[in-house]
Amino acid sequence: MTLELYTALIAFAFVSSITPGPNNLMLMASGANFGFRRTIPHIFGIGAGFMVMLLLIGMGLKQLFDAYPVSHQILQVFCLSYLIYLAYKIATATFPSAPQLLLNEEPQPLLNTKSKPMTFIQAGLFQWVNPKVWTMALTGLSVYSPTNTLSSVLIVTLTFGAVNLPSVSVWTVLGQQMRRFLTNNRRLRIFNFAMASLLLLSVYPILSS
Repeated sequence: MTLELYTALIAFAFVSSITPGPNNLMLMASGANFGFRRTIPHIFGIGAGFMVMLLLIGMGLKQLFDAYPVSHQILQVFCLSYLIYLAYKIATATFPSAPQLLLNEEPQPLLNTKSKPMTFIQAGLFQWVNPKVWTMALTGLSVYSPTNTLSSVLIVTLTFGAVNLPSVSVWTVLGQQMRRFLTNNRRLRIFNFAMASLLLLSVYPILSS
């Protein structure tokens, strides 16, 4: 891979990782509701899950979609169905009677004890039903690893892993900073409903293309 092509790969990885999508919107919601520390497994689960996904797609799954295009359409329907479910869970989250914000230490979750941040495993598995991640993976491998050799797939995978982690973390920090404004149940309900709506809107351009 030439220096120019590798530079383009880094730029593609950054732009696709930092722009709004299901992962980033869910991290923002998690940062606001649970704080940064409790969202760390979610952050690392995204990175690890996406890297495993890139490796598997690069080493064979992409050929399956090329051979059976209908399989990609079935995947899109499944992805959208699961995202609708996640948006519903975010929008209808329940709240304590009086959430307390601790400004000088790691804040307690604003949601009640029935609500929990996404785990490392859940975040990793979520990548397989995330339409934006599928688009990123298929586009990245098609453009920057057209031969699908092990070395080129590894370069794409490691580059995305290095760029993705700090990029998605920014959204968690942004969500955590918004906690100071979410000082009552009404504001938090509005915020979570907005996050759920944006989660659905974020995949529309991908699914309609």
